Amino acid sequence: MSPAGCSHVNGYKVDNWKQNLRVIYQCFVWSGTAETRRRKAKSCICHMCGAHLNRLHSCLYCVFFGCFTKKHIHEHAKNKRHNLAIDLLYGGIYCFVCQDYIYDKDMEQIAKEEQRKAWKLQVPSHYLSVFVSTGIGEKYTTWEPTKRELELLRHNPKRRKITTNCTIGLRGLINLGNTCFMNCIVQALTHTPLLRDFFLSDRHKCEMQSNSCLVCEMSQLFQEFYSGHRSPHIPFRLLHLVWTHARHLAGYEQQDAHEFLIAALDVLHRHCKGDTINDNGKKANNPNHCNCIIDQIFTGGLQSDVTCQVCHGVSTTIDPFWDISLDLPGSSTPFWPLSPGGDGSTVNGESHLSGSTTLTDCLRRFTRPEHLGSSAKIKCGGCHSYQESTKQLTMKKLPIVACFHLKVSQPLTTCCQLSLVTFKESRMNGQYQQTVDVLNNDNKYSLFAVVNHQGTLESGHYTSFIRQHKDQWFKCDDAIITKASIKDVLDSEGYLLFYHKQFLEYE
Repeated sequence: MSPAGCSHVNGYKVDNWKQNLRVIYQCFVWSGTAETRRRKAKSCICHMCGAHLNRLHSCLYCVFFGCFTKKHIHEHAKNKRHNLAIDLLYGGIYCFVCQDYIYDKDMEQIAKEEQRKAWKLQVPSHYLSVFVSTGIGEKYTTWEPTKRELELLRHNPKRRKITTNCTIGLRGLINLGNTCFMNCIVQALTHTPLLRDFFLSDRHKCEMQSNSCLVCEMSQLFQEFYSGHRSPHIPFRLLHLVWTHARHLAGYEQQDAHEFLIAALDVLHRHCKGDTINDNGKKANNPNHCNCIIDQIFTGGLQSDVTCQVCHGVSTTIDPFWDISLDLPGSSTPFWPLSPGGDGSTVNGESHLSGSTTLTDCLRRFTRPEHLGSSAKIKCGGCHSYQESTKQLTMKKLPIVACFHLKVSQPLTTCCQLSLVTFKESRMNGQYQQTVDVLNNDNKYSLFAVVNHQGTLESGHYTSFIRQHKDQWFKCDDAIITKASIKDVLDSEGYLLFYHKQFLEYE
């Protein structure tokens, strides 16, 4: 399927196709009345094996139900050349030529209308909310409580708290064909505390054409995740928009999760124009000088100090960054410098054995002075001649969310708590004395998401760990969400690590 959409639906759109599609939605997908629900339960079985489960799909061209998992619906499509089928559980349309779930504006409109009709038939009238399309989500009419409800409210005046066992915010994502790279990043973004607060408070003001704004889709995605629904979500609209605005990611080949993260942040940044809020006309305090929510949360400033080896003059530049890529040592390459101490040390709150590699070690290596050598001489502003120099990177401006990309898949000792105070000031002499307040909470971070990768880029698989309620961790493997321990998280070979400033976390 191209970013423009599936072309095979045109062959289906003939005669009374709209009415036929409505009947399928009414009777077999979103059954509203008790009678239609009984009919669905009785008639929705695979016509080949007689099973009720295995992701049952219905052919859109004839009366045929078949298992998707056992590929009975695939066999029917091949034999009859009926290329479209509908998922009877989630309502998604599958194209056997494109080999993926597809999006069609007309079909989506019918699906929404029939779903709302089913809700009206199932929900009592005094609970029913009238939908008003706003482009930002769904707004509802005023709720008028009944006498019984008023009585219950008087006897229960305390606000309801989210308990530690609450599953709101936990939702799987259907893999749409090698889209695990997207699913794991979506899980990390939807569990970013300040980003969640922004989208759940309807702060986005769209200035783009309808159905083309990625920020609008992310806003809807947050609504879906925190709606309380437990069934896996199908992110086909998100995938279509990413393909549209980041065409280098279009197609069904396995993509890189890190590349998707950067592309998604870039598109979100460009689509957030209406959300820019100036503070009394002042520029934003980040290297991009942008007040959009993406730059407020993810943008930091990387300072590069180049020192002439003759006159010791320093040339400084500051560049914005959304993430930092860190090298890990090879299996036979000694790591410089290992955390000071000999046989074992506690550095930056981390305790590890001699020879093991920590995230702090990687950051020390990233911010160490590097001699550029005679083959990379630069013209010194002081000497006015080409001289050898030393370059050092430090973090001038710390972001709210610090994302670290680990280039080589080697074991790394990951930490739950991280302080970036050591790497915030320039160190041209290779010494790492901490000259700023180490107790400053502004420099302390907590791990809240980890993306893992197994296998090769072409045939590998991405999963993620996300944190819920401060100390609960869950593993997200596309549509499957399972409880995880902190040991599972720290023992995993992290590919992307996400840290959030502690004092800005709201749980």
